[in-house]
Amino acid sequence: MPISRTALWIGRILSGLVILFLVMDGGIKLVPIKEVTETMQQLGYSGSMAQARGLGVLTLLCALLYAIPRTSVFGAILLTGLLGGAMATHLRIDSPLFTHLLFGFYIGVMAWGGLYLRDPAMRAMIPIRNQDF
Repeated sequence: MPISRTALWIGRILSGLVILFLVMDGGIKLVPIKEVTETMQQLGYSGSMAQARGLGVLTLLCALLYAIPRTSVFGAILLTGLLGGAMATHLRIDSPLFTHLLFGFYIGVMAWGGLYLRDPAMRAMIPIRNQDF
Protein backbone atom coordinates (compact mmCIF):
# COMPACT_ATOMS: atom_id res chain seq x y z
CA MET A 1 0.00 0.00 0.00
CA PRO A 2 1.46 3.35 -0.97
CA ILE A 3 1.75 6.02 1.70
CA SER A 4 0.93 9.63 0.86
CA ARG A 5 3.62 12.18 1.59
CA THR A 6 1.27 13.87 4.07
CA ALA A 7 0.64 10.66 6.02
CA LEU A 8 4.35 9.84 5.99
CA TRP A 9 5.29 13.24 7.40
CA ILE A 10 2.52 13.21 10.00
CA GLY A 11 3.78 9.77 11.07
CA ARG A 12 7.35 11.00 11.29
CA ILE A 13 6.32 14.05 13.31
CA LEU A 14 4.22 11.98 15.74
CA SER A 15 7.05 9.45 16.13
CA GLY A 16 9.58 12.25 16.56
CA LEU A 17 7.51 13.83 19.33
CA VAL A 18 7.26 10.47 21.12
CA ILE A 19 11.01 9.92 20.82
CA LEU A 20 11.73 13.46 22.02
CA PHE A 21 9.49 12.97 25.05
CA LEU A 22 11.06 9.60 25.89
CA VAL A 23 14.61 10.95 25.59
CA MET A 24 13.75 13.88 27.84
CA ASP A 25 11.96 11.65 30.34
CA GLY A 26 14.74 9.06 30.37
CA GLY A 27 17.42 11.74 30.56
CA ILE A 28 16.05 13.43 33.66
CA LYS A 29 15.83 10.04 35.35
CA LEU A 30 19.50 9.32 34.60
CA VAL A 31 20.70 12.46 36.37
CA PRO A 32 18.37 12.08 38.54
CA ILE A 33 17.13 15.46 39.60
CA LYS A 34 15.55 15.92 43.04
CA GLU A 35 12.04 16.32 41.60
CA VAL A 36 12.27 12.88 39.95
CA THR A 37 13.10 11.00 43.15
CA GLU A 38 10.51 12.98 45.14
CA THR A 39 7.81 12.24 42.56
CA MET A 40 8.73 8.54 42.55
CA GLN A 41 8.29 8.51 46.33
CA GLN A 42 4.90 10.22 46.00
CA LEU A 43 3.91 7.49 43.54
CA GLY A 44 4.77 4.81 46.07
CA TYR A 45 8.26 3.78 44.94
CA SER A 46 11.49 4.02 46.88
CA GLY A 47 12.71 6.96 44.85
CA SER A 48 16.30 5.81 45.08
CA MET A 49 18.81 7.10 42.57
CA ALA A 50 19.47 3.55 41.37
CA GLN A 51 15.77 2.96 40.75
CA ALA A 52 15.41 6.26 38.88
CA ARG A 53 18.47 5.52 36.75
CA GLY A 54 17.23 2.01 35.97
CA LEU A 55 13.91 3.42 34.81
CA GLY A 56 15.76 6.05 32.79
CA VAL A 57 17.87 3.42 31.03
CA LEU A 58 14.75 1.37 30.28
CA THR A 59 12.97 4.43 28.87
CA LEU A 60 15.94 5.35 26.68
CA LEU A 61 16.22 1.77 25.44
CA CYS A 62 12.54 1.83 24.39
CA ALA A 63 13.11 5.17 22.64
CA LEU A 64 16.16 3.84 20.79
CA LEU A 65 14.40 0.67 19.65
CA TYR A 66 11.37 2.69 18.55
CA ALA A 67 13.55 5.16 16.63
CA ILE A 68 15.36 2.50 14.57
CA PRO A 69 13.12 1.47 11.64
CA ARG A 70 14.11 -2.22 11.81
CA THR A 71 13.20 -2.47 15.51
CA SER A 72 10.44 0.14 15.72
CA VAL A 73 7.61 -2.38 16.19
CA PHE A 74 9.52 -4.13 18.99
CA GLY A 75 10.22 -0.72 20.55
CA ALA A 76 6.53 0.19 20.33
CA ILE A 77 5.58 -3.08 22.05
CA LEU A 78 8.06 -2.45 24.89
CA LEU A 79 6.92 1.16 25.10
CA THR A 80 3.32 -0.01 25.45
CA GLY A 81 4.29 -2.08 28.48
CA LEU A 82 6.22 0.81 30.01
CA LEU A 83 3.30 3.19 29.52
CA GLY A 84 0.84 0.62 30.86
CA GLY A 85 2.88 0.41 34.04
CA ALA A 86 2.84 4.19 34.36
CA MET A 87 -0.92 4.22 33.90
CA ALA A 88 -1.37 1.48 36.51
CA THR A 89 0.73 3.49 38.96
CA HIS A 90 -1.44 6.57 38.46
CA LEU A 91 -4.61 4.50 38.73
CA ARG A 92 -3.41 3.03 42.03
CA ILE A 93 -2.92 6.45 43.64
CA ASP A 94 -6.09 7.92 42.09
CA SER A 95 -4.36 10.57 39.95
CA PRO A 96 -6.47 12.93 37.84
CA LEU A 97 -7.89 11.08 34.84
CA PHE A 98 -7.19 13.26 31.81
CA THR A 99 -3.90 14.89 32.85
CA HIS A 100 -2.08 12.03 34.59
CA LEU A 101 -3.75 8.64 34.22
CA LEU A 102 -4.44 8.87 30.50
CA PHE A 103 -1.14 10.58 29.62
CA GLY A 104 0.45 7.18 28.93
CA PHE A 105 -2.49 6.36 26.66
CA TYR A 106 -1.95 9.59 24.71
CA ILE A 107 1.74 8.82 24.19
CA GLY A 108 0.89 5.25 23.19
CA VAL A 109 -1.65 6.39 20.61
CA MET A 110 0.90 8.82 19.19
CA ALA A 111 3.57 6.09 19.06
CA TRP A 112 1.39 3.49 17.35
CA GLY A 113 -0.33 6.09 15.15
CA GLY A 114 3.02 7.47 14.02
CA LEU A 115 4.28 3.98 13.28
CA TYR A 116 1.09 3.13 11.38
CA LEU A 117 1.31 6.26 9.24
CA ARG A 118 5.00 5.86 8.36
CA ASP A 119 5.33 2.07 8.00
CA PRO A 120 3.71 0.28 5.05
CA ALA A 121 4.19 -3.12 6.72
CA MET A 122 2.18 -1.96 9.72
CA ARG A 123 -0.58 -0.73 7.43
CA ALA A 124 -0.65 -4.08 5.65
CA MET A 125 -0.80 -5.94 8.95
CA ILE A 126 -3.64 -3.79 10.34
CA PRO A 127 -5.68 -2.58 7.37
CA ILE A 128 -8.41 0.00 7.72
CA ARG A 129 -11.16 -1.06 5.40
CA ASN A 130 -13.52 1.22 3.55
CA GLN A 131 -16.09 -1.43 2.75
CA ASP A 132 -19.37 -2.43 4.32
CA PHE A 133 -19.66 -5.74 6.10
